[in-house]
Amino acid sequence: MKSRKYIMFGRVLKGGAVNFIRNAWLGVAAMAVMVVTLSIVLFSFIANATLTHTIQDIRDRIDISVFLIDEITPEQRDDLVAQLKAKENVRSVEYISKDQALADYVALNSDNVDLQLAISQTDNPLPASLRIKLVNPDIIDELKTFLDQPDIKALQSDETSYSGDRKEAIDKIAKATTFIRQTGIVSVFIFAAISVLIIFNTIQMAIFNRRDELAIMRLLGASRWYIRGPFLVESLLIGVLAALISVGLCKAIFTVASDTLGASSLGLLDISYSSRYFADNFWMIIGIQIGIGTFIGVTSSFIATQRYLRLKNA
Repeated sequence: MKSRKYIMFGRVLKGGAVNFIRNAWLGVAAMAVMVVTLSIVLFSFIANATLTHTIQDIRDRIDISVFLIDEITPEQRDDLVAQLKAKENVRSVEYISKDQALADYVALNSDNVDLQLAISQTDNPLPASLRIKLVNPDIIDELKTFLDQPDIKALQSDETSYSGDRKEAIDKIAKATTFIRQTGIVSVFIFAAISVLIIFNTIQMAIFNRRDELAIMRLLGASRWYIRGPFLVESLLIGVLAALISVGLCKAIFTVASDTLGASSLGLLDISYSSRYFADNFWMIIGIQIGIGTFIGVTSSFIATQRYLRLKNA
């Protein structure tokens, strides 16, 4: 009994391969649309991962500087640091002394000769500060409330410095991420629908060309799955080949883009990270692409053969 099942399974596979070769020109159109669909899926997936990485990288650089008065005592400073570290949203607190602040400022403006001369002729005008890094830079209300308390405010020499430009960059990239994600999802659904329609029509034409053969098979008692099987195998081959082509195409594009554009693309996407992500998750990507391609192909083929078998049973 098992040997018979294996024989039938082998015939189904062979029939699907023969159908694929026989309908090669029709399959090329279906495969081309499938390649476009899977490429959009892959680009959307990697673009989302890259933008998420970019946002996190910028978030890690955001800090809040609390400038201290010169008269603050070490005990007051240490107590303030301890209170800040106790805050749930505070990740770290770093003390920057007046001398360190001046050294950093001089190093930052090392190419400005006039500024260097002016600094050398005056006392250190820069205050000591506390550099605070947050767990979530979007949530700063609690910290602001704490810093605005009268006794804490008295220890500060100036307004708290928050990296507003970086915050603005995060907001812009977050919006871009949402837009790209939504655009990618819409594009995937559109091209997936087109792929299903083309593969559906490809299988319908194959069924039409073999209608006499299929009618004879039904008269001889062939099961529904034996009739449907070769068409499912044909669609599966289209999905698998389209997945491999799309992965190869995208890999080539990312490699060329990484070499050409270097560290960034239009100041938004880090192409080098995209290439690394693609390489690090290569086999997972192939698996996902083959899974999606197979699902689209087999689903459309199943619908086409189901329609044929239902009409014949009517």
